[in-house]
Parts: sequence; C-alpha cells; structure tokens
Amino acid sequence: MKLLALDTSTEACSAALFIDGEISQRFEITPKAHTKLLLPMIDSLLAEAELNLSQLHALAFGCGPGSFTGLRIATGVVQGLAFGADLPVVPVSTLAALAQQFLPPLAFVATDARIGEIFWGVYQRNTNGFMELVGKEAVLPVSHIEFPTQSALGIGSGWRVYKDELLARTDNFVSEIESDVLPQSSLIAKLGVYGFQCGLAVAAEHAQPVYLRDKVAQTETERTQAKMDKSAALMDNAP
Repeated sequence: MKLLALDTSTEACSAALFIDGEISQRFEITPKAHTKLLLPMIDSLLAEAELNLSQLHALAFGCGPGSFTGLRIATGVVQGLAFGADLPVVPVSTLAALAQQFLPPLAFVATDARIGEIFWGVYQRNTNGFMELVGKEAVLPVSHIEFPTQSALGIGSGWRVYKDELLARTDNFVSEIESDVLPQSSLIAKLGVYGFQCGLAVAAEHAQPVYLRDKVAQTETERTQAKMDKSAALMDNAP
C-alpha cells in the first residue's frame, strides 16, 4: 500500500508518505507559509522514495475541522493531485488524527475554534488500534458539549484555552491532558490507509473540507449589504 497524506489545518504544515507500513514525514510549524512549503514537501518525499504520483494507491488529507484558509489549501492541493493522477482520496478528521497520536481507550478531543467555541469530538480505540468517533463532531461552547461519563484523556488546544471550564463540565472524568499537540500527516496517513481499507475513499471532486460551522465566511453580497446597512444607520443617526 502506497499513500501520500497532507495536512495544513493548523499553523503546522506537513506531508507524509506511507509505503507498506513505513512512514516518512515532513513537518514544519510555519504560519502563513503553507502554500510555499507543501508542494516542495510532497516533491521531496516522492523523490526520496523514487516514486511518482501514478504509482500511489490513494491520497489522504486532514479535512478538518481547523483553519478555514488552511483547509482550503489542503483541499485544493489534494484535489489537484488526485485529478492529475486519477487517484482516490481519503478525507481524515483532524480531531481523529490528534486522538491517534496517543491511542487512549477514550479521548475527549477539543481544539480552539475561536469566538468562545471549541471543535469537539469523542473518540474511542477500536479493536484494530484506531480511534473511532463516538457520536458526532461539533463546534460549540464548552457549556454545550456532550460526553460519556467515563475516564478519558483530554487532547487538543481547547484544553489549554478552556482548561478550567472543560474540567468542570466533564465532572473530572479527565485526569490527564495533552494540550500542546498539532495534527501530523503521519497520523493522517495511518488513518488514511485504514479508511481506504474500510472503503472510505472518494473521488477527487468529493474530497471536501469539514468546517463544522454552517457559515465560515460572508458572501460578497452579504458584505455589500452589511456596508449599506451600516451607511444607512449612520445617515439615520446623523444630526
């Protein structure tokens, strides 16, 4: 099995190549430089392995949740590579990738989603040694999270930003926390291979980012309307 994985969902940029159980990775924390580094990382991995894209079985990418811009970069690159080489794509949750780093029996994964919210997912380890989602991933305030009343490992930046609130909300079922972690393409690769074997690969056009928020950006029409409304309000309040 040969699979190329990539992730740009956070300030980290990474790419990894899985070849028959062996994984090579390029990883760099580089805010706002993903577009410059990702393709060279991919070229370097393929050159080192003396492979080209057509020799791979599939691609995988961190589909989110995460940075809006970062997810768009990863999606655009993986779709372009998949179309060009006629390869299937396995979308992999970035929350699952965080849980996969530690493989606890149960994980409460929380990453900072800004504006007072977290990206939240509960993952449990299956008999094959992979983390599987319990329920649904969500973006919500800490006060709205749902979780099993079982001991779990707390994972992700949300546990750094909202530690006290999360511990209080989870009734102290969390005794250990790993908050200084970022998704890595090596874990995206492992989960991608597993997803491929489970039949979760999709065609390039169906490889889409998962934002979780229903609306991540205003449309141009909405921005124009907002400016018009603001101007009208100023005129109404003018002396």
